[in-house]
Order: sequence, then structure tokens, then C-alpha cells
Amino acid sequence: MKHWNSKKIGKNTLLMAIVLAAAVFVCLQLSKLNDDNNPFAVSIFILAVAVIARFTEGYVFGIVSAAIGVICVNYMFTKPFFEFNFSITGYPLTFTMMILVSIIISTLTTQIKNQEKLKYEAEKEKMRSNLLRSVSHDLRTPLTSILGASSVMMENENMAPDERSDLIKEINKDAKWLIRITENILSVTRSSGNMTLKKDDELIEEIISTSIIKFRKNYGDFPINVKMPDDLMLISADATLIEQVLLNLFENAVIHGKTADKIDLIITREPGKVVFAVEDNGAGIPHDELKKVFDAYFTRGETSSGNGRRSMGIGLSVCQSIIRAHGGDIFAYNNSQGGAGIYFWLPMKEDADE
Repeated sequence: MKHWNSKKIGKNTLLMAIVLAAAVFVCLQLSKLNDDNNPFAVSIFILAVAVIARFTEGYVFGIVSAAIGVICVNYMFTKPFFEFNFSITGYPLTFTMMILVSIIISTLTTQIKNQEKLKYEAEKEKMRSNLLRSVSHDLRTPLTSILGASSVMMENENMAPDERSDLIKEINKDAKWLIRITENILSVTRSSGNMTLKKDDELIEEIISTSIIKFRKNYGDFPINVKMPDDLMLISADATLIEQVLLNLFENAVIHGKTADKIDLIITREPGKVVFAVEDNGAGIPHDELKKVFDAYFTRGETSSGNGRRSMGIGLSVCQSIIRAHGGDIFAYNNSQGGAGIYFWLPMKEDADE
């Protein structure tokens, strides 16, 4: 924490110095046009104080810059030049005005930052709630199936070999499903047990590669076609969570795509952000369900016949919370092939929070 404070103090001090230096430079240039008192100096330094108060943390740097600004105006841009004269008419008013501007802007900036922090905390809490709701359903369904199949086997010792084999295969399938659910849960809780993102500079290629490797463990050689720019792209992100989002979108395409026999992952760069699109050539999403797929309790109508596997991994609602916690957003649509598509965008490294 001490290192973090030192870094922040250094960054804010540097910003204050640069802005004040720029104000001095502009005033010096304007002074060449007027050999009398510089009539623009006060306004320029008030602007400098406003900028410093807006982009630094707390009140200290704004107040300090206001004091320095008043001194600069008095010493450098008011006759007698390069001499202090505290008896100038209006000097106390100028000093008071600059201090007030600093305090007001610093207060507004602090309030804005607090509101952003509360919004971020709300997103984290939503992510926690959605995860718990999704987990309750994801675990109940395969466990009920395993219990039912094992009970039938226990109560019918003389069951035909083919029937017993079918039940064993069903138990095995549900056990694998449980493992995938557990991996989903662990991926989220391991990276965000306290719901705090662990962002690092990550290569998009590595995130994609890891997601596909995890997908292959359960779905073999199901085709995934990746289209992306040739140049390297960095994002500031919690790689494990973004990998989990991609993994769940791949699995959703297979499970809910019905007739889908391929997945397209398309990466594009847009100003200030990178866009991920996961598309399949399956049955698509009914138009009236497009706006509901990210609801925490949403289940696809196609499964109402009795297939309990209506859950979508950790749930698209949790995927949405993960992406929004990174400063991006996620949407659903039907693509030109008639299948479903999910796209999300993330800030590029230069626009992401450090």
C-alpha cells in the first residue's frame, strides 16, 4: 500500500507540475504581446487549477496548485515583474477565488469517483448473486439425474446388461457435466473470491488459445474457426475470467445450437476497444428471447420437454457481469448464417484502467 501511495503521489505531482508549467509558458507568450500587466494570467491559472483539481485525487493538489498559481501571477505577471507585491488591489479576492475553484472541482471529482466505485461494487455484487443462482440449478440437475439412475440400478439387481450400460453412461455423462460446472465455479472464485478483478496486461492470442484448449477437453475436435488481425493486441484484464467467458460461449454454441457443426470466433479492433464475436451455424435464438438471454433466471424454451440441462455454464448473466466489470459490454444476436451470435467488447490496453 505504501508503494501504491508513493506511485499515486508521484503521478499526481507530475501532472500538477506539467499543467502549471504549461500555464506559465502560455502566460509568458501572451506577455510578449502586452508589456503591461498580463490580463490573461489569472484566467489561465484558474483554468490550470481546474484541470489539476479534476484529474488528481483528493483536495491537496488542487489547493497547492491554486497557491502556486497565485504566487506565479503575483511574481511573474504583475508589475513590478519578478517581484512580490502583496498590496495589489484584488489580490486576496484572486487567491480566494482560485482556492474555491479548486475545492469545488475537487469535491465534484471525488463525488464522481465515489459514484463510479459504487457502480463497480454493485456490478460485483450482481456477479456474486448471479453465480449463486446459477450454481444452485447447475448442481441440482445432474445430481438428481445421478441419484435417479443409481437408485434404479440398486433396486434392480437383475437389470439387463444393455439397460445397466445405458444408465452407467448417463451417470458418467452427468459426472462429467458436474466436473465442468465445478471448473466454472472454481475459475470464478479463484480469480475473484473477494470479487476483485486481478487485471494484468494480457495477449488476446494467449487468452483465446487457452480457452480453446479447455474446450477441446470436453468437446474434442469440434471446429472453431478463429479470425483476427495479424498484429498483437494487449488488453488489461483478468485472463482467467475472460477465458471462462469464451469457454462458456463455445459450450453454449454446442449445447444450444442444436444443428450447429462449427463455431466462428471473430476478433476485430475498433477505436479504443477490441470486439469478440462467437457465432454458430445452428438454430439461432428466437427473436423474442434475444433481450432475455442475459437474465439471471432465463431458460431456453426449447428444453421444456424435460431436458434439465437448461443452464448455460456459469450463465450468460454472469458472463455479462464479468465483461461489464472489465468496462465492456455483451450482446446477443442472430448472424447471417441463421445461427446464434454473442459478441462482447473490452477496452484496449491504452483505454483500460491501470
